[in-house]
Parts: sequence; structure tokens; C-alpha cells
Amino acid sequence: MNSIEVFKTNVKRRKDAQRLASELHQRFPKYKINFDMDDCDKILRVETKGEMVNAKEIMKVMEKEKVLCEVLK
Repeated sequence: MNSIEVFKTNVKRRKDAQRLASELHQRFPKYKINFDMDDCDKILRVETKGEMVNAKEIMKVMEKEKVLCEVLK
């Protein structure tokens, strides 16, 4: 079973997106994590196999980094 969550963020720079993706990957090593900085919503896409993406924890990490992050419906 694959689980995918897509988040809208306010990340402005690719350098910040790379840093955040690296930090998230350290906390969630089973997750495939990437940002789409070309999208107007600066999309953060998180995918995993065999378990559900923990959206609340992803948002907590982002909030701690002073980044707005919300699940896109």
C-alpha cells in the first residue's frame, strides 16, 4: 500500500527546500520527499510504502522551522 500526502508550503528558495527535505528525510527515512518549487503552492510531496504518511508530524517539523505547511485536499 502506497500512501501519498501533498502539502502547500511557503518555502521561497530551493536551498531552503533542499535543507528541509534533508531534515524530513532524517526524521522519516522511509519517506520519499520532494518539493516542487515551480508550482505556485511550493508543493511538498511525501510518499511511503507500507504505512500512512504522518502528516501531523510533517507539519510539526515544518512549523518548528517557521514554515507554513498545510495538507492539500
